[in-house]
Amino acid sequence: MPGLLTPPRRYGKELLDSRQEDERLVLRTVEDIRRSNIIFSGTRSAITELALHFARLPKAATLLDVGTGRGDIPHAAAVAAAAHDIALTTLGLDAEPAIARAASGSVSYAICGSGLALPFGDGSVDVVMCSQTLHHFRGDEERALLREMNRVARLAVVVSDLQRSWIAAAGFWVASFPLRFHSVTRHDGVLSVMRGYTPAELSTAVFDAVGVQPPVHRRLGFRVTTSWLPTASECAT
Repeated sequence: MPGLLTPPRRYGKELLDSRQEDERLVLRTVEDIRRSNIIFSGTRSAITELALHFARLPKAATLLDVGTGRGDIPHAAAVAAAAHDIALTTLGLDAEPAIARAASGSVSYAICGSGLALPFGDGSVDVVMCSQTLHHFRGDEERALLREMNRVARLAVVVSDLQRSWIAAAGFWVASFPLRFHSVTRHDGVLSVMRGYTPAELSTAVFDAVGVQPPVHRRLGFRVTTSWLPTASECAT
């Protein structure tokens, strides 16, 4: 719930959403996001949650990253899995063609498609994950994304996102200047934080979509992560 350090959740239009025709700007901002993932623990948080499921994965496993951006998260996942003797085939999906092309050097297969209608069969991918993607959706679309991830996953679904906080929003804004992030990245990054979740909100979102209420972990860098075993519940139909 909103409090002294947790602002009310806000929704607004990200600047990048209205500038998709500018491919150079699109690629510049996703590069900023890649760097931000490293600096502000986005990559570490997602991989830490994923690693909870390594013991259950086969030696040759598949992973689908929804809203993959530069493909940096699935690339880090493959490196981490290799340390556990798991050969991970990575699939990076993004709705923006230029971003999907940019991810092709970091993932086994890059795919342009919608997270609301994943182009995969039921239970066809071992792990389906998203990082900093869920907060872009709300209401029926938020539930649809979670249900699609749950439908396609065979062994695990992993979600990593931002924890809404005045401190996180202000910190990103200030840090974006010495880090030389583009002004669009600065605006959209702060808005993304304000769209983020409290742990209770993320748990409720998953329950509303697929009928399970998994534990939610607070991570460094104002991140929240959760994961669960895919289930064919009535809520998912």
